[in-house]
Formats: sequence, structure tokens, C-alpha cells
Amino acid sequence: MKGAQIGGTEAGNNWIGYVIDQTPGPMLVVQPTVEMGKRWSKGRFAPLIEDTPCLRSKIKDPRSRDSGNTVQSKEFPGGTVVVTGANSPVGLRSMPVKNLFLDEVDAYPGDSGGEGDPVLLSIARTNTFTRRKIFLVSTPTVHGISRIEREFESSDKRYFFVPCPHCNYYQVLKWPQIKWEDKNPATAHYVCIECSGKIENHQKTEMLARGEWRATVEGGEKGAKEAKEGAKKGFHLSSLYSPVGWYSWKQAVEDYLHAKENEQLLKVWINTTLGETWVDKGEVPDWKQLFERRENFPIGMVPKGGKIVLTAGVDVQKDRLEAEIVAWGRNRESWSIDYQVFEGDPGGEEVWGKLSELLNHHFIGENGLEYMISMMAVDAGYATQEVYNWVRSHQGSGRVMAVKGANKALVPLSSPSRVDVTVSGQKLKRGMKLWPVGVSILKSELFQLLNVLTEGAPGYCHFPEYPPEYFKQLTAEQLIPILIVGQSNRRHCRVV
Repeated sequence: MKGAQIGGTEAGNNWIGYVIDQTPGPMLVVQPTVEMGKRWSKGRFAPLIEDTPCLRSKIKDPRSRDSGNTVQSKEFPGGTVVVTGANSPVGLRSMPVKNLFLDEVDAYPGDSGGEGDPVLLSIARTNTFTRRKIFLVSTPTVHGISRIEREFESSDKRYFFVPCPHCNYYQVLKWPQIKWEDKNPATAHYVCIECSGKIENHQKTEMLARGEWRATVEGGEKGAKEAKEGAKKGFHLSSLYSPVGWYSWKQAVEDYLHAKENEQLLKVWINTTLGETWVDKGEVPDWKQLFERRENFPIGMVPKGGKIVLTAGVDVQKDRLEAEIVAWGRNRESWSIDYQVFEGDPGGEEVWGKLSELLNHHFIGENGLEYMISMMAVDAGYATQEVYNWVRSHQGSGRVMAVKGANKALVPLSSPSRVDVTVSGQKLKRGMKLWPVGVSILKSELFQLLNVLTEGAPGYCHFPEYPPEYFKQLTAEQLIPILIVGQSNRRHCRVV
């Protein structure tokens, strides 16, 4: 599962060369269509043979009589490589094969000539070989129907961890850590999730050279070599890893800025740059699924999870404040550790006094350490002035911020606006700031995290034994496509 132009097909091409030279046997290569298979054979496979002496000596010149070398079939000592398309049922049941290369599987038709799924038809060709090898590669498409995502989720899920050149912390390159200034892609850089060091695109060369694949299911962070023997091995690689001289972080930002206002362009960008599936309609899981996976850890207790940071979000209603405290570990793994409701009028002082107590509360961890909330965001959409007053009174702590939802925001957190002014109407540089947040973007990301089903996987959400109402509220909206004056848009709508 990968981004575009990251070398996935080329890895398959090299594997074919290795089979021909070192472990000969019958092999089938399946492209999305027969025509694409022919183009691949002429444009990629034939040059590989011609430019590699050890292969050229094993496959005869196609111009010679009885060479066994055609566009769709290459004979060599000990085997044959057959090239076909997923739309050809005849090609998929042509012969038993030991090695199978399925390229761009998400572009395959759902059915091959009425005979069934082309991937299953192809894999059936390998059943007579106990030491078979099957290689699937593709950029993903839509969540829930993506073949490559389904295969990856059933594997040991390996990610490429690279070291920060500043602190040497190994991490998976993630889009939220790509930063730039003033809509200027030329300033694109990566921020280390451990030390917040600034990493430039040219530093990728050293990082990639020292990187390592780590399985996140069977082997955990111990590395891919620790994974269970015989387990299906799956690899994810986004275009953020593209070597220097290929696709740069600057280009990734340029493409994002171009695509972010158009859903169809953004879908392509997510698929081809991030190597991730597009999540339609939010793909909110049923609340019962989340309710049933609750865990038996004490509410208010900070769990063990590596490096832990506590954040809190506060919603202001006409008769109460609602606050949720979340503990964040590495790779966006999270634990909701408490959900508190402070009944009372936001116009009074009592509820704000309770919120101050929560801000300064010391949470005890399973490891015996004490933790405090590192940042608390308070929604200023209701009782705005009261929110401003409370945030202003705690501004010196550096641990509070006033936020307001902006449905049209195209980034999770936009630049803040100053709300405090002098008597002459000038903005106070050190006054309180209001931070606009991209509601739809953040909700879509939340729903994406809620759909991470493997405990311990990057982004997995843990919940204590909250009541059903919590989960019903958490999953009460879906991202619905709406057509407004001929323009495609998507909004989160409450499900009733």
C-alpha cells in the first residue's frame, strides 16, 4: 500500500528479474487490463531484460525463430513469465504458477468476465505450490472497497521508521508533521514529533539510509524481523518518503494547496501522495462497536503508553460545560481518561471555578508519575465573552486557548486572530487570541481514527467504561455530500 511513483512497480520488476535469474519457476504478472499489460511488457519489462546481462542471456531475442519471447509470454530456463490483464478471465486461469505479481490491484475490475474477483482467480493459480510467493502492490482508493487496504489490514502492517537527524528518534513520516509558512510551499519542512526539530527535505537521504521496516502488529516496534514467522507481510509507504530529486515535500504542499478546495482533487491527493484510502461519508463506526471494545482501566488514571501528553477539550452549552481529557501516546494512539460535566450557567462563576480546578488537577499515572493537562481548548462559540474572560485569566499558564469552529477551514488549526484591543481600537500584540479550527477536517480525522481496529496500531483510540450516551454522541454525525449551486461540498450532519 503506497503513494504514487514511489517505486512499488519497480520493486515488482526487480523481483521478476530475481526469479528468472535465481529461483526460476512459472510466474504470472497481472495488470489492470490486457492493454496495460502489453504496455508494461514493452515499456518496462523488455528494457529490464535488454539492460540486464544475466537476464538477456536467459531470454532469447524476440526476433529469433522459436524464441519463446512474445509481448505476453517470456520463456526462460526453468520457467515462463506470462503477462495478462485482470479483465481477461482466460489469462487468469491459463496455468498454475509459483510466483504471482498483482500490480495496481485497486484498479482491477470487480469481476473478470463474469467469473469472479480477479485477485481471487489469480491467487487460485498458486494453490499447487506450497512455497508460493504473491506480491500485491497498489495505490489505494476508497475505504471499505480498497483491495490493497484490505490486504494490508490483514498483514503485520509494516511502516518505514526513519531517525530524526537531531534527536535520533525513529518515527513514521506523517502529513500532520509537514509544516510551511504563509501558504509558501518553498518553506515546507518536517517537524520531529519527539524534539520538534526542523527537518529539511534534503536531509531525507541520510534518514532513508538509516531507516528500517517495523511490523506494528506481531512484531510491534521491535522491528519487522521480530514479526511472526509465516505471517502475511504488509508494507505502507507514502510519497513523503520519495528520495531527494524525486517528489519533494515542497511538491506535496503545492499539490495539497491546489487540491484542498476540491473534493475530487483532494481524494486523488490523499490516495496518491499519502497512500491512504479516501473515507467516504466519514465512515463512522456503529456506536455499539465502540461501546463493546471499552477497556477496564480506571477513569482518571493515565495509562502506560510511552510518551504521554494530556489535552482537554471543553464544550460550552447554555446550562453546562463538558470537558474530555485525552492522553496521547506515540503514533497518535490515544486514551480518553475522563469526561466531566459541570452543571450550571456559564454566565456565573461556579462552573469556571470547577474548570480551573480541572486545569490544575494532577492526574496519577499507572507508572506512579503525576501528569497535568498540557493544553486545554475551550470552544468560544457560545458564551463567548465568558470564555474570553476565563482564558484571559489563565493565559499566563500557556496551557489554555480559545477556539471557534470554522466549517470552511481547510486546515485543522488556522492562524489566530487577536481579540483584545486598546481604547483606541488597536489590537494588543500580547492580548488573547482566538484560534479557528477546521471542524469538518478534524471530525473526518477523528472518524478515521475511530476506524483503526487493531489495538496498538497508529491512531488507535482507547476508551474506559463510559455509558452508551457517550458513544452515541461521539458517532452522531456523518460527512454527507451536498450540492450547493452546482458546487460539490461535504458537511457533517447529525444522524437521527
